[in-house]
Amino acid sequence: MDGTVHLAGGRSTVRFERRLAHPPEKVWRALTEPAQLASWFPVAPDWELTPGAKIRFELLNERAPAGEGEIIAVDPPRLLEYSWDASVLRWELTPDGDGTRLVFTDTSTEVERVPQELAGWHVGLEALDASLLGRPLPYSEQLNRLEELLPRYA
Repeated sequence: MDGTVHLAGGRSTVRFERRLAHPPEKVWRALTEPAQLASWFPVAPDWELTPGAKIRFELLNERAPAGEGEIIAVDPPRLLEYSWDASVLRWELTPDGDGTRLVFTDTSTEVERVPQELAGWHVGLEALDASLLGRPLPYSEQLNRLEELLPRYA
C-alpha cells in the first residue's frame, strides 16, 4: 500500500496503486465532482474537464488560493490528468472484478518534497477510500495520519 518514487532528470514520480471496492464510474465521480472531492481532497478545483482548460485550486479549510493548473487528458471514467503548479497528476482507473484498480502518479520538479508528497498522497488515497465507503475522514484525522506517515517516508 506504500507509494513508490522514481527519480530521473530532475523530476520525481510518486506512484500509488490501490484496489477500490467500487466500480470505475463511482470512483470517477469521487475524483471529479466538487461535492465528492470536498469529502476527501484538500483543495477545491474550479475546472471544466476539457483538455487545455485552466484550473484554479482553492484550499477548502482556509478558502485561500492553492495554485493553478491545466487539464491535460480526460477519458471518463478511465483517465484524468492535469497539472497543478509544478506537478502533473494522473489518475488511471481500470475495472477489476466488481471494483476498480486505481493507479495514481504525481510527477514533479520539486524533488525535495518527495517525502511530503508520498505521505500526503498516501493519506489522500486513504481518505478517498473512506469517502467511497461512506465514512469520510475528518480533516483533523487526515493531518494526524500525515504526521504519523512523514517519518516513514523520510
